Amino acid sequence: MTLKWKFSLLAAAAAACALLFILWNVIGSWDYVVPRRSLKIAAIILTGGAIAFSTVVFQTLTNNRILTPSIIGLDSLYMLIQTGIIFLYGSASINMLNKNINFIFSAVCMILFAGLLYRLLFRREGQNIYFLLLVGIILGTFFGSVTTFMQVLLDPNEFAIVQDRMFASFNNVNTDLLVLSLIVVALVSLYSLRYTKYLDVLSLGREHAVNLGVNYDHVVKRLLMVVAVLISVATALVGPITFLGLLVANVAYQFFGTYRHSVLIPGSMLISIIALTGGQFIVERIFTFSTTLSVIINFVGGVYFIYLLLRENKS
Repeated sequence: MTLKWKFSLLAAAAAACALLFILWNVIGSWDYVVPRRSLKIAAIILTGGAIAFSTVVFQTLTNNRILTPSIIGLDSLYMLIQTGIIFLYGSASINMLNKNINFIFSAVCMILFAGLLYRLLFRREGQNIYFLLLVGIILGTFFGSVTTFMQVLLDPNEFAIVQDRMFASFNNVNTDLLVLSLIVVALVSLYSLRYTKYLDVLSLGREHAVNLGVNYDHVVKRLLMVVAVLISVATALVGPITFLGLLVANVAYQFFGTYRHSVLIPGSMLISIIALTGGQFIVERIFTFSTTLSVIINFVGGVYFIYLLLRENKS
């Protein structure tokens, strides 16, 4: 099957999943049901596209297919922020805190953290990117430990509110936040176009990229900042989805069988939209909201992650 047919197949599947989700069992009240479901689909497209794009770029920069941007601790920082607000000010603060302010505060904190981390670790030229990953894992573990400590001390009712923030949800997407996220993602994506053309060369490794004339440190720093912004916005909008990027990126690698990022990036975005739309449909129509989308995604992604580890161990 040619790449053109593969793209057509994924695009048709994504469109079918979206239409099925919007039009399923709509009996009357079209003016009420369709706009609300369309809002969820818009959030799914934005979130899925941002996570897929950033994961493929991040895996190329690290030259490792089993890593995701969450390894630098952004998901853990998001949960620390949400838990810290309730721990310090009580559950009433979440109800009183404007959703727009919460979104902006969370996204800005994650972006500033990533920017500070990059600045500190890349002060010297030639700094190994794996040192960044090691520091990110340590800080992520630290954030998780502090978050767990605060959660243990919380009132059970307040902990239930925190627990709700642990899982991604498309059920109550704010239109204003969606528009703001779309603007940020669009601007960052346009900015990244000047650097994504180097991804095919960067996938060869640092030495080959430098020999072929790529300003490696400059390009990597900019692309890592793009990854941080996209992941921060997606996480602040709907919540953390840890294994989604790992799942869709590796499926795209296997499905297309190419290293060309002009194919992998849009292909992984389509796969991400299919996964999120199908997962949300299962959550709402089969499990009737008795579970969350991130639980399904993380379960499938976790099993696939184990499969990847076992496959790499054999090879």
